Formats: sequence, structure tokens, C-alpha cells
Amino acid sequence: MTKLSVNINKIAVIRNSRGGNLPDVVKAALAIEGFGADGITVHPRPDARHIRYDDVRNLKRVIATELNIEGNPVDSFVDLVCEVVPAQVTLVPDAPDAITSNAGWNTIAHREFLTSMCDLFHRYGIRVSIFVNPDPEMVRGAKACGADRVELYTEAYAAGYAADREAAIAPYVAAAEAACECGLGLNGGHDLSLENLAYFCERIPWCDEVSIGHALISDALYYGLENTVQMYQREIRKAKSE
Repeated sequence: MTKLSVNINKIAVIRNSRGGNLPDVVKAALAIEGFGADGITVHPRPDARHIRYDDVRNLKRVIATELNIEGNPVDSFVDLVCEVVPAQVTLVPDAPDAITSNAGWNTIAHREFLTSMCDLFHRYGIRVSIFVNPDPEMVRGAKACGADRVELYTEAYAAGYAADREAAIAPYVAAAEAACECGLGLNGGHDLSLENLAYFCERIPWCDEVSIGHALISDALYYGLENTVQMYQREIRKAKSE
């Protein structure tokens, strides 16, 4: 069964907009776990505009499910990951001024660097996932770097879903098949939602994990956090039963 990891960055955005600790991101993460999520994802950035490094430390002390820390492996991020030792680190090549992640790694051009990162995090027993576009060559490149998994950047799938979902999913199926063929685990993330999640999981049933934040936290404004987490889990289960 595909696992649901909930990205809680947007909860931190609300807190940071007023100062103080309301909402409390640690309390929210524990509630999300209790509502049925399989993991918590955070993406700390150097400017601390949402999740802060201390949030990551505090979360690691208390959550019972898998913690996935994603981000660009600049020195401060690498130091944090090695200190906290999450279950998984997801390497994302986002620029410091990026509003959100907007591209995957070129695993061929950056092979030496990514290999060094995989080697380092493996020494701490951390599973390494590399964020890639839906390109079989980039998937195979991630394997050559020593990654354990790839996370497919699913923005293009989400953008094309309404017009032609079969065309939108096709490159992702090809990339997912490449991951399976070379023995890589598989994650997916970015703009997955209640609208498009079930079809993604139906067509790629061997996906290990989806990481969902913006859509899920937005939906929680309408449906409530507990109900929303369970709605997303039902979409995953529905795909598996079809």
C-alpha cells in the first residue's frame, strides 16, 4: 500500500505570519499522525520562511511515524539532517529564492555531488530519495548515484490531469517502470490532490509513498484536518481496490 506522508510546511507558514506558536506545528504533526498519516514531511529552507530548523529537531523527538526531510543539500541542511537522522532525506535542487520546488535533479550532470551526498547520509543509516523529473534517464542516473528511491516531480501530471489524464500520467509510468527495473524505491510529490491522487496510485500501484502538503492543508480548511487526512487515505485505498 502506498503510504501518505503529510507535508506540514503550510501550517508553519500560518504560524510565522503572526509570530508566536499558533498553530503549533508539533501538535499538528502529532494530530496528523493520530488521524492516520503514515509519515510527516518537512522542507526547511535557509530563510526559515516556513518550517524552521528547530521545528525539525522538535518533531524528531516526538513523532512515531517516518520523518522525511526534504531540501537542497547546502551545508546547513546537510548538518541538520546528520544531526536529526530522519528515516528519509529527499534531495531537491530548489534555489534559495524559489517559491516552491520546480524541477528535479539532472542526475547525470550532478552525479559526483549526489553520490557524495548518498554516501554521507547512508553512513548515518538514512534512506536517500532524489527528486527527479519523470525521465527514465534521470531515474537510472539516481540509481548510479547510490539513491534508495526517487521522488517523481508530479506538477506536470497535476497540471495536465483535467485535460487528458492518460497523456499526463504516461511519462510517470515510464519513469516508474525504470525505477522498478533498476531496483529503486519510488515516491511521488507536488500538486497531488483529491482530484488526481487515486488515478496516480492506480496507474503506479508500486509507488511506495506520496508526499502531499499544499492541497491537503488547503482541503483541511473546508473539511477539517482529521477528515481530510482520512479522505486522502481513502483515495489511496480506492486506487488499490480498482
